[in-house]
Amino acid sequence: MDTNRRDALKLGASAAMGSILMPQAMAAPGDSQGIVVEPLTGNAGFRVANYIPKMGASSRLGLVTNDGMVVDIPAEAARQKIKLSFNPTSMVSLAAAGNQGLLDLSQLFKGRSAKLANVNQVTLLSPIPNPTSNIYCVGWNYLDHFEEGKDRRADQGVKEYPKVPVLFTKGTQTMNGPFDPIPYDSSYSTLIDWEAELAVVIGKKGKNISEDSAMDYVFGYAAYNDTTARDVQQKRHSGQWFKGKSLDGHGPMGPWIVTTGGVNLDDTRIICRVNGVEKQNASYKQMFFKIPVVIAELSRSLTLLPGDIIATGTPSGVGNSRKPPEFLKPGDVMETEITGVGIIRNKIA
Repeated sequence: MDTNRRDALKLGASAAMGSILMPQAMAAPGDSQGIVVEPLTGNAGFRVANYIPKMGASSRLGLVTNDGMVVDIPAEAARQKIKLSFNPTSMVSLAAAGNQGLLDLSQLFKGRSAKLANVNQVTLLSPIPNPTSNIYCVGWNYLDHFEEGKDRRADQGVKEYPKVPVLFTKGTQTMNGPFDPIPYDSSYSTLIDWEAELAVVIGKKGKNISEDSAMDYVFGYAAYNDTTARDVQQKRHSGQWFKGKSLDGHGPMGPWIVTTGGVNLDDTRIICRVNGVEKQNASYKQMFFKIPVVIAELSRSLTLLPGDIIATGTPSGVGNSRKPPEFLKPGDVMETEITGVGIIRNKIA
């Protein structure tokens, strides 16, 4: 890790210690269950949200404290007379700012105003609502998930576990907010399935990245759900996954991005609940191709850019592999949790 980044993380740790200690549930707009602000598992880092502070206002970035208060980054920069190294309305710009962006966040956080909005008083958006490229995804990245789907896969020729990560993409129009409804079009598919995943957000441009240096290219993490139309994925296009993975709004993400210093991956679990019933629960330790391997393979002869999103794969417990199979229907609530990062909650509509 370079010296500037280490200094930035130290500043982040000092800033984080200044926030109120105990996390608590906050009510999201139109969501009676509330937003859970989970304690960070890493020694340093920030929760960076993309949000709208009030009706009629424009979106901007904010820092979410341990007690669920939101530091308005552009407003604080103006009040503290700090010239930012990034556009405070763009998560991609912040990611690209690298070490200096983290230092800016530390300075803002330490000097923050005591008059902050509660997270239940604002509207949280997807951290990256308009991705500049398709969302990169990893298939079959948990052995149990590979095994559970063998009998139901359209392509019965795949019998052995792949020797390299299985990569595919989802269209940019799949992006959805952390608490927004997921569209349900029964005229096209009624086999809508859940896939809880840990999302990685790239922080700097790179190509042919080595496994040893791969984590230096990571900006942060978020909860993500690779919501999938199973019939379209497996049957409608000869088993080609893209369309079944790319229906509008079938990729909620959030509730914010936690920068790398705030996440201890070995303490991270990937969890999905439907109507409060747990369907998936696995550890990052169970992920077969870990993040450095995925980044190294994905970046071979392919350039990764700041703001690129990598959904790292889902564990076992998807609806299609259950006996009998289970699928989402209108009115269901799908909850995706990445421990130490956050929880998103989406109603099927």
